[in-house]
Amino acid sequence: MTRKLENQNILITGGAGFIGSNLVEHFLQQNNTVTCLDNFSTGKRENIEPFLTNSNFTLIEGDIRDLDTCKRAVKDKSVILHQAALGSVPRSIKDPITSNEVNVSGFLNMLVAAKEAGVKRMVYAASSSTYGDSKALPKVEEKIGKPLSPYAITKYVNELYADVFSNLYGLELIGLRYFNVFGRRQDPNGAYAAVIPLFVKQFINHQSPTINGDGSYSRDFTYIKNVIQANELAATAENKEAINTVYNVAFGERTDLNELVNYLRTFLSEFDSIIKDVPTTYGPNRAGDIPHSLASIDKAKSLLGYDPKYSIKEGLKEAVEWYWKNLK
Repeated sequence: MTRKLENQNILITGGAGFIGSNLVEHFLQQNNTVTCLDNFSTGKRENIEPFLTNSNFTLIEGDIRDLDTCKRAVKDKSVILHQAALGSVPRSIKDPITSNEVNVSGFLNMLVAAKEAGVKRMVYAASSSTYGDSKALPKVEEKIGKPLSPYAITKYVNELYADVFSNLYGLELIGLRYFNVFGRRQDPNGAYAAVIPLFVKQFINHQSPTINGDGSYSRDFTYIKNVIQANELAATAENKEAINTVYNVAFGERTDLNELVNYLRTFLSEFDSIIKDVPTTYGPNRAGDIPHSLASIDKAKSLLGYDPKYSIKEGLKEAVEWYWKNLK
């Protein structure tokens, strides 16, 4: 199913981040007016630099923890795509207070601002971390476990607030539980870098990537273009049953970390043959990590028309090519 979001006035919070900047680019190409709200705590100016000369793009440098900033950003908007958050399980374990301030208080500010401005539709980034200690595979939206990290708690609280605001105030709120999203512009640097760009960077530098554990932990790695599709379908959904709920956004297949490293080694070796001989090292398991993650995407297929086109292999081929050009 194809539904286009076009000729709309859109706010994308966290628009200078990895996912946010990809959404900005996509929706500018569809003749939308796009405003990006970002405080650049994790987002990067270079991610939005190509859009600054576009007359349909506006940057508001500000923080979702400030209600007045949120109110200014939502004015006259028809749709909000809320991506702003402080990600990373390890970061939240080290500093739970800041994660809560950004992810919970900031989210509540956005809900209040949307309500007061009369913006009915907000699509927000939820997280697969909400499944917590649930051992059931695949993960089904209505069955979750206990959260295993402060980050997971914050993302679950977002879902609870969204449910309350939809019931009390009539907002149309759709949560997308992202599963290990990867792709161009995902930052390979810093203490909390995601595993795929980090491993790519290490391979390009002929350094051994370090896997936490024995490599048997598995994830439903999800390419960014699948995530863009899910946001667009959620933003344009008209079926009442599809609104005011949450969806898994994934490909629906799981890959363990040993397989992931082998894919990366193979694809990067096409650019540099030395990489095929770079070994893998292993370290201890990481606190707060769940062993396995696999999404059921049946609900998103049925109610949103979600039809992800990019498997992990197809996504990695595109991502690796982008990183090779941009990390060299």
